[in-house]
Amino acid sequence: MDILTLNCGSSSVKYQLYRWSEKRILAKGIVERVTIGGSFIKHEVPGRETVKIASECPTHKEAIELILKTLVDQELGVIKDVKEVKAVGHRVVHGGEKFNKSVLITDEALRTFEELQDLAPLHNPPNILGIKAAMNVLPDVPHVAIMDTAWHQTIPEHAFIYALPREWYEKYHIRRYGFHGTSFLYVAKRAAVLLGKNPFETNVVIAHLGNGASIDAVKNGISVDTSMGFTPLEGLVMGTRAGDHDAAIDLYMMDKLGLSSKEMNDILNKKSGVFGITNGKYTDRRDIEIAAEQGDPLAQLAIDIETYRLKKYISAYMGVLGRVDAIVFTAGVGEMGPIFREKALIGLENFGVVIDKKKNNLSLTRNAETDITGEGSKVRVFVIPTDEELVMTEDTVAIMEGRYDVHTNFTYSFQDPKYKNLLREENFAKEVEKKPDLANIRAKIPGVDF
Repeated sequence: MDILTLNCGSSSVKYQLYRWSEKRILAKGIVERVTIGGSFIKHEVPGRETVKIASECPTHKEAIELILKTLVDQELGVIKDVKEVKAVGHRVVHGGEKFNKSVLITDEALRTFEELQDLAPLHNPPNILGIKAAMNVLPDVPHVAIMDTAWHQTIPEHAFIYALPREWYEKYHIRRYGFHGTSFLYVAKRAAVLLGKNPFETNVVIAHLGNGASIDAVKNGISVDTSMGFTPLEGLVMGTRAGDHDAAIDLYMMDKLGLSSKEMNDILNKKSGVFGITNGKYTDRRDIEIAAEQGDPLAQLAIDIETYRLKKYISAYMGVLGRVDAIVFTAGVGEMGPIFREKALIGLENFGVVIDKKKNNLSLTRNAETDITGEGSKVRVFVIPTDEELVMTEDTVAIMEGRYDVHTNFTYSFQDPKYKNLLREENFAKEVEKKPDLANIRAKIPGVDF
């Protein structure tokens, strides 16, 4: 049974085709520059060279058609007919309070996602466009929605209610929702495996650091607080999002500059964060690191501000949890940004957190879980590459088979200590050939010899 997963952004569509019966990835990739011109697909198949093909995609429909065309191509493809795709799993950023787990997409579910578009203006609209396009191209298979907010439905009321008029929550559903839930679910379960613990006896702080970034406090295996709030704007400093700041600034500047609420929302979501700090020069942290090394003071300031905010949240969530088994970094910057990890943790030695600088600098892989814990640390420090697509695949299959439930009543394949991602294993072996020391920092799973 082959399962296709789609993650539709405003100008991109990430995809993965997974053969469930063999527990392996057949192909994965991304279509970029959708709707904006110069579109292309990057297509990766285990054991083959990654290919890049230009093909214009004026809408998400053409992007999904391009993905399917590539998957069945005689030379590039991995299946003979699109009928081999038995279900499609879709990422949906905002599910509001209605959904605490993944769901089969019905007309009613789709209407609910459309009603929630204002809560995630950068994400839900393209998610919905992608769902509709995929249902149009693949009308005869089940489509499933996997929501970023579902994981956080365990957050207690005292952590999700804002100190605002009660009517706003009761009438308009203003509350903390949290995002990146699919990533947090995967990483929390894998952290428990690395610790050799029951996931529901495990306390971890997880930092999902990418262009969008958030942090999660996981107590006894469930989310109890998270940095993103009503929308993905709150919390950490991000690529283009402001994160935490005095809300009165927004009102003040709206008056000063005569801005509409839509214009201010655009500034806070698309022109702030490290992009704002660097005066509109950078959003990619790799570019910021290079610029800082070359003496750009604003680039250095952006790193300092971002990691300072991250350190504050880690410290706060350690207080929330009381006992912390591990601090975990994941996603693009979390997995590939040693300087951000180091600056976020240096100074937390009195909290029992010690990072090994040499191991941290060596940990530059998205294909293996690494242990960068320093000597004498009471808290383990891991880098765990996230795998949202696998969560999406498993939820989709379980819904099709009628055995799915909330994560507290459901066991994923990757919770097995012997679980392996074969594509990542293949890629990691290639990395170790070039950097043999990488093998030495691979996180050890109790009772399992890799």
